[in-house]
Amino acid sequence: METLQRTANRGSISTGFDISNSLKLESDNNEWLYRASPTAGNRQTYTFSFWIKRSGLTADSINASGTAYVIGAGQHGRMYFGNDYFQFRFDDGHDCRNMTRKFRDTNAWYHFVVAVDTTIASPSSNRVKLYVNGESLAVDDHDGGSFPDQNDQGAFFSTNYLTIGTAAFGGSYNAGDGDYDMRGYLSEFVAIDGQQLDPTSFGEFDSDSGIWKPIDVSGLTFGSEGFYLKFDDTSSSGKDSSGNGNNFSDSNLSAADHATDTPTNNFCTFNTLVQTDNKPTINEGAMHVAGGGGTWNNAYGSLGVQNGKWYYEYKVTNTEFGFFGASTFPDTSDDATSSQFMYDQSFTIGYAAAHYYQRINGSQISNESTGWGTTSVNDIYSLFLNVDDQEFTVARNGSVLSGTLSQPVSFNSAFSGHFVFPCNAQYEDDGGEFNFGGYTLISNTKSYSDANGHGNFVYSPVLSGVNYYSICTKNIAEFG
Repeated sequence: METLQRTANRGSISTGFDISNSLKLESDNNEWLYRASPTAGNRQTYTFSFWIKRSGLTADSINASGTAYVIGAGQHGRMYFGNDYFQFRFDDGHDCRNMTRKFRDTNAWYHFVVAVDTTIASPSSNRVKLYVNGESLAVDDHDGGSFPDQNDQGAFFSTNYLTIGTAAFGGSYNAGDGDYDMRGYLSEFVAIDGQQLDPTSFGEFDSDSGIWKPIDVSGLTFGSEGFYLKFDDTSSSGKDSSGNGNNFSDSNLSAADHATDTPTNNFCTFNTLVQTDNKPTINEGAMHVAGGGGTWNNAYGSLGVQNGKWYYEYKVTNTEFGFFGASTFPDTSDDATSSQFMYDQSFTIGYAAAHYYQRINGSQISNESTGWGTTSVNDIYSLFLNVDDQEFTVARNGSVLSGTLSQPVSFNSAFSGHFVFPCNAQYEDDGGEFNFGGYTLISNTKSYSDANGHGNFVYSPVLSGVNYYSICTKNIAEFG
């Protein structure tokens, strides 16, 4: 189990140092950061450190070229995921990567460190060091490239156009063709000019769990061209907190792209790795789900709970068909890999224009709930999942629904002893936007958090005087 924990930090521990913000980048929206005219720094010795939670994978053809850039420096400097391997190009002809591990867990945060010093005489492999979650990665040269020669000066910390979240070609960013853009969340992005540092400058292993966790980096010496992006200023996504003023400009970013999903409190999103025959399109930080292919497309949340009371929201973007609720996780049975609507152990409420439906364990048990009115585009449903009492309650635009389908609705005892996950099913090209509290597309004024101060919701997560909680690792550690 320790191997899994050290591979991907799920933010479930109390760290002593809390990160409050991250930045969501989405390739479909041409979202990235850039510095058009940086000043040259030390091109031989430097360190990059960043935390990333991916929401799209290169192996899923999210990018036509099969790459997703974390940072680029001109045409020949880059850190990127290629077929989900992490790769680093020092300059033209000097490429390094790790070919033993793919980084495909879109439900967790990874910490990467790239540490360079070409003044080292030998071995040449010590001139480029890669780390993930505090552990050294074996580095190989590849594709005809090699480790940098001694005293080589690379593309980073030059005057090259610098980008975060996309490539930089021809003296500018890639003009938004989507071939190189990343999808996911970034946090604590640090560049150190003039030092080759190891991971202990940025994190440490928790003494109890063995999980790699972040530490406060504000006291580091960043060097004149170093920077520290905390993403904590919603009016300036690329604000540098190093004291150097090496700020980044942004492309198509706004306050709405700042999230509270961080390495120290990981929020539920939708799982892009669930292997069903009909996988939906999941984008926008894994918070928007859309169907396709003329059949039902099932999606499951990334975090499950066995007890407790939990709250999340759903915004209607198409009124044709949509279902939301909770389910146990699919297994390898035929039901999990077929076009059947959801899994055998599921509870959902859905809508089709003026009609509402209830389904339990893959079967429709009520055709219609009168008295609920007609759903409309932009309606927001509040979803109260009470695992303790096996109840599910739905409100629309702040009011609990009432009619022939009385609430709360009880779900099946088959859930008992299983992890229960938020779920969604969409048909055709229909879609909906979810809010688990860490990041949301929902543009309505968000005024509420849960009783622990976590989450960012449109409506109150309190039902009949009882507190419900956002599905995040800090709450799960306490209640789940």
